Amino acid sequence: MGAQKRSNHAAMLRFSWLAALAPLVLLTACATTAADFGLRPSQTASHASSSDGASAYGLFLAGHAAMAQGRAAEALTLLNNARAAGTTDPEVLRGSFVAALLSGDIVQAAALAPQADAADNDLRQLGDLTRAVSAMAAGKPKAAFGIVSMSRFGQTNRAAAALLMPLMADAAKVKDAAVVRPDQRIDRVVQYYGQLSQAQIFERQKRYDEAETGYKLLAGPSSPTFSLFLADYGEFLERRGRRADAVALYDLGLSRGRTDQGLKDARARAAAGGRAPRLASPINQISRVLVACAAIRVGVDDDEGAMAYLRLALAADPKRMEAWLLVGDLLSDTNTQEALAAYAKVPKGSDLYIQAMAKTAWTHQTAGDKQAALAAARAAEASAPGSRDASITLAELLRASDRTGEAVGLLDKLVANAGDKADWRLFYLRGTTLAQAGRHDDSERDLKAALVLAPDEPELLNYLGYMWIDRGENLPKAMEMVQRAVAQRPRSGAMIDSLGWAYYRLGDYRSALSNLERAVMFEPADPDVNDHLGDAYWKVGRRIEARFQWSRVLTLQPSEAIRQKVEAKLKSGLDIAATPAAPSAAAAANRARPAGD
Repeated sequence: MGAQKRSNHAAMLRFSWLAALAPLVLLTACATTAADFGLRPSQTASHASSSDGASAYGLFLAGHAAMAQGRAAEALTLLNNARAAGTTDPEVLRGSFVAALLSGDIVQAAALAPQADAADNDLRQLGDLTRAVSAMAAGKPKAAFGIVSMSRFGQTNRAAAALLMPLMADAAKVKDAAVVRPDQRIDRVVQYYGQLSQAQIFERQKRYDEAETGYKLLAGPSSPTFSLFLADYGEFLERRGRRADAVALYDLGLSRGRTDQGLKDARARAAAGGRAPRLASPINQISRVLVACAAIRVGVDDDEGAMAYLRLALAADPKRMEAWLLVGDLLSDTNTQEALAAYAKVPKGSDLYIQAMAKTAWTHQTAGDKQAALAAARAAEASAPGSRDASITLAELLRASDRTGEAVGLLDKLVANAGDKADWRLFYLRGTTLAQAGRHDDSERDLKAALVLAPDEPELLNYLGYMWIDRGENLPKAMEMVQRAVAQRPRSGAMIDSLGWAYYRLGDYRSALSNLERAVMFEPADPDVNDHLGDAYWKVGRRIEARFQWSRVLTLQPSEAIRQKVEAKLKSGLDIAATPAAPSAAAAANRARPAGD
């Protein structure tokens, strides 16, 4: 529930091919036997030793732990050593393939890829995709097309295979197969990116009218994917010499709220008659669709599957910057140094540089290095003085470091510069920062201004509603606001906690308890939610459970103010707290999320 640097990755779910390799990706630090891992290694794996005396099985277990902690390159070395020690155990061989792929060693992954494994068909399919992309990267499109055209793909990898097939056919000069539209019924990523690939292939074949029809379906003014594929259509128009049409299209995008520098640069280029961007090559297009497939896997919490696709995308095009950003995101919780290295791949001058620096800063912040975090944020702002995104990142990090005065000063400038165009996010961000600084009247002013601009925004409804609830003010209105927030975000522990706390302030302790018990299910490690639940238990006479819940708060790294309050309640019960206190700066910070999340 605390301030977040980006959208949360939920608990990791695995592809079926990774579920089959659970011994290699699940953390089992206390396991001691093969049965504990669900493994049945061969006698060779159990007893063979490497030259330094380490058993193949011991190396396997060490590789297992490294994989679980996001250290795929280290896992690959350990598993390779296990194989060198003489084991032919299939779990070790499969693990070596997965570790090679997730670490980005695509050449070795292709060599290790299982090609006939009836026990794990999804893994075999992923191996086929790996071999095909590796062949494309080596300049062997006919071999790549042969692999994907001969393989049969099930549900797990069907979308990626459907999108790669025509692009590999195009690279292999198999014209009839290249223009076959992938089955749109698979999913929307296939529908949209299949349409894009077909338009690009038609353009490459000089079938310009058919190409434009495809581009228009994706980026026409009424298309639901207008913003996503706007640049593709605009660049096509530029290549056709229709610069005025391209400028009009870019202007439409800017008028609809697109503010990225890349679009502004494209508009300036077209207006000045500059050289149009080249049509992407088939292998560049392959990289792009693999990133799209990876993003879908992230969206359903298949982080390892996403990483596999991203590594294939980067094998096809190592300069695919959005892929490096996603790699960093997936590594940031388990391998800080590799995450930072991934973000560092994005160079100055890239449209994504500011975003990469923001992610770098928040990764340092999460790792506890506040000085490095602020240094990265300041470097980003210095590289692009007019960037609102860079300034917001710096303001957020200043707030996270309790330097609220500096943060408010920076936000004051942003609001002033925006003038009448200041949106609700700026007022929300400044309002939450002011609350953390203890300037509650000024905070309420900004939050009300934000609510006028975005009356249905759940984060805003929840924050202002909770502020009033915790102070015992405007309770009927605050209750209505948090109810609307919960209706939009029914799985948000923070918002359900606000609703439970509203019932508590109104004296309806049983309704408060039912909501707070739900809230703690979604936010089991949040000290505020656990503290509220303890209070509700006390009010309904469940004193033992109340004390247990308050004791739990002390194990969850609470703020100093919460710690003192809870220790007092453990000593004397709840009766000492007859008058509600104003929300603490820490509680206020916990309710806020970065603008734009």
